[in-house]
Amino acid sequence: MLRVHYVLGVAYVAICVMLIRGYGPAPRLELLPHPGGTTQFTPATGEAGAWFRSMKPYCNAVEVETRQQAAPAPETLEGFGYSAGCYALGGKIDLAREAIERAPADQQYKAAGIVFALAHPVADAGDDKSAGPIMELVLEFWPNHYQARYHAGMSSYILGDLQRAGMHLTRFVDEYRQNDGWRRNALDVLDRLDD
Repeated sequence: MLRVHYVLGVAYVAICVMLIRGYGPAPRLELLPHPGGTTQFTPATGEAGAWFRSMKPYCNAVEVETRQQAAPAPETLEGFGYSAGCYALGGKIDLAREAIERAPADQQYKAAGIVFALAHPVADAGDDKSAGPIMELVLEFWPNHYQARYHAGMSSYILGDLQRAGMHLTRFVDEYRQNDGWRRNALDVLDRLDD
C-alpha cells in the first residue's frame, strides 16, 4: 500500500510542476525609458506572448525551424521579436536576423530588444558561446544598447577574440558612465588586454 501512495504522490508533484511551468507568463515587449539610454522590457501578455509561451520548449537547434514553419508567430512587432528570439535561442542567428528584418525599419531595434530580453539570462548564466552571437545580433539593430555591448565584449574576451572584446568594451565604458561593478569589470578586462 505504501508503494502505491509513493507513486501517486510523485505523479501528483510532477503534474503540478508541469502545470506551473506551462502556464507561467511569457515576457512581452513594453518599453519604459531608461536613464542609461536603453530600454527595459517588462513582462506582459498578449497574442505574441502566448505564442512564445507555447513555442519556448522548441526554441532549440533541432526543432526551432520546423516548429516555426508549422506555427508561425503573429505578424506583429512583438511576434517578429519573439520569433527572432526563439531562433536566436536555438542558435539560428541568420533566421533570427530575417525575423527582425520583417519589422518596419524604424521599429527593428524594438524587435531586437525582445531578443535581448530573452537572451539576457543566457548571458548572465555565463554561456558565452551562445550569448555572444545573440548579443552581436542585437547590436546590429540597436548599436547603443550598452548591456548587449557589455555581454558581447565579455563573450568575445572569454572566447579569445581579444580585438573584438577590446572594441566592444571600450565602447561600453565610453557609453556607460555609472561607476558600478559592470563598468569596473569592463575596465579590468581592458587593462588585461593592454598588458
